[in-house]
Amino acid sequence: MTRRIVRTFTQIGTFVVGIFLVVWLLDVRFRVLPQSIHAALPLHHEGLVITDISLKICSSTNPFSTCRLDPSVWHRIEKDLYLNSGWTSAAWLHVQRKKEEELQPGEKVVVDVRISRLDPGMSEAGQSQERWESRAGGIWLLRSSKRHDSESQKVVTAVDVLFGPDAAEPRPGWTLTQTPLLIEAKVDSEPRISIRHGNPKDAHKEAPVLRIRKDGKFKILQVSDLHLSTGLGACRDAMDAKGEVKGKCEADPRTLEFVEHIRDDEKPDLVVLSGDQVNGDTAPDVQTAMFKFADLFIPHSIPYAAIFGNHDDEGPKMTRLTRESQMSLLSSLPYSLSRFGPDEVDGVGNYYVEVLAESSQHPALTLYFMDTHAYSPDEAKYRGYDWVKPNQISWFRETAQKLRKANAKYTRIHMNMAFIHIPLPEIAMKDNINAGGEFREPSTAPGFNSGFYAALKEENVLTVGCGHDHVNDNCALRPSTKQTVNARDDKKSSKAATKDESPNLAGKMTIGGTTHAPSSDLGPWMCYAGASGFGGYAGYGGFHRRVRVWEVDTNAGRITTWTRVECCGADTKHKHNELILVEGGKAIAPASST
Repeated sequence: MTRRIVRTFTQIGTFVVGIFLVVWLLDVRFRVLPQSIHAALPLHHEGLVITDISLKICSSTNPFSTCRLDPSVWHRIEKDLYLNSGWTSAAWLHVQRKKEEELQPGEKVVVDVRISRLDPGMSEAGQSQERWESRAGGIWLLRSSKRHDSESQKVVTAVDVLFGPDAAEPRPGWTLTQTPLLIEAKVDSEPRISIRHGNPKDAHKEAPVLRIRKDGKFKILQVSDLHLSTGLGACRDAMDAKGEVKGKCEADPRTLEFVEHIRDDEKPDLVVLSGDQVNGDTAPDVQTAMFKFADLFIPHSIPYAAIFGNHDDEGPKMTRLTRESQMSLLSSLPYSLSRFGPDEVDGVGNYYVEVLAESSQHPALTLYFMDTHAYSPDEAKYRGYDWVKPNQISWFRETAQKLRKANAKYTRIHMNMAFIHIPLPEIAMKDNINAGGEFREPSTAPGFNSGFYAALKEENVLTVGCGHDHVNDNCALRPSTKQTVNARDDKKSSKAATKDESPNLAGKMTIGGTTHAPSSDLGPWMCYAGASGFGGYAGYGGFHRRVRVWEVDTNAGRITTWTRVECCGADTKHKHNELILVEGGKAIAPASST
């Protein structure tokens, strides 16, 4: 019996090892494992130094050709330098790396990397005595055998590849080569080497602590639907001042320039990226696209928090990055507040962020971030897009209730806000109070209502910012169910409402004969951000890209919002559709309809 068990386990072990070897060999040649698995593998180990770099070009049509150097010596960076677009060729960058303590006497380490057709040492003053070593692809290495170099900030400790002339490198201690690798690649997606010197101490900084400013205010810049690509990208529906499409333009540079302008003008305390940062179908290297938006904030020490949309993890299976892989990258970057959220809850990116009072450790503001997923899991019954799941709603309720005790210690009015990508079904209800923008296109909210709006209301969330429907930028409020009176048909109720003219009713409004008054029964407000990126659709009568700004005033318990636009002229310099949503910690109806 014992012998049979041993034999069975031996057979199972042999089978597993055999399968592993087959998959490994196939991946070596054909890269069958998805990019998400390759992305999860550790690329930049602490305590390692780079001793050599090599570029391997091989035929993609020859089944016997291998694109991997000896794996016992070389580590391959899992990015095809042609981004899987080469008809007959593939190219891969390899590095040799060792632990510092394993270096042999006289063994060289890489201290600099250049890309050039000529020897860099022949053209740079002070380096004529240095011997640069040539490698394929125009790579030149400066290596040193001096012992102290391997232990200093001079030594190269990690190598990566980014793509395109607009590639950005936001990570501390990393430097992106200005010249692309000298291979026959498309100009829009030419590969560039990025290197890290030493082990920067600030590479793993703790998440920044958000705090209300001394004037009692806190400003949030909501940027939605950037739709960034690998490379420059192509503009869609780029309208001029007359609402006409004029010629072609490069999407990503124009998008980033717009957000950069608003960043500098508004000076936000936090940036919220509310989904579809990446246009998956045009981003064969998602990391490159993600680094572009991160580079807008990290050098300026601006905290940012992100959630995902339906396009972030799209694209060919070979190159797309899962939500998990993207969040792993996001959460590792400086000034990022983005988090995975609980493993047992559906989605990636269900979390909250607290903003502390200006002079205490008590939370003044709580921001909830929820993953609204992508496409409907039951297209036959509920067409379109997915919805917030029951266990997400349960997590939200439990979290909000747990935070109440700490929130109650705040001496002013604690307020709650939420951010999602796909809007809630309630945003398109016909009897909504709409203000502060335009409802240009039909809502693509989920066909199934899972009850998240009711949960938000019960837990006193005052505002919900969303994206997804690019050309909508209005705010919507459900009518009050307790303090709504019919001014046309019910004279008695109308008189009672007129008599009770307290400050709480100062913002009352009449729509279709119905008077809406501010009360604790109103809210949450639901506001579209409008799309910011030229890589996504627009149109619909001359829509210009825009972002939404939220300003919280804790002195008055007030939340005000407005939008900023990319075009044109004087319109780019001032606020649009400014609206007070919350006063005294309560959602209020606007003074007049739009």
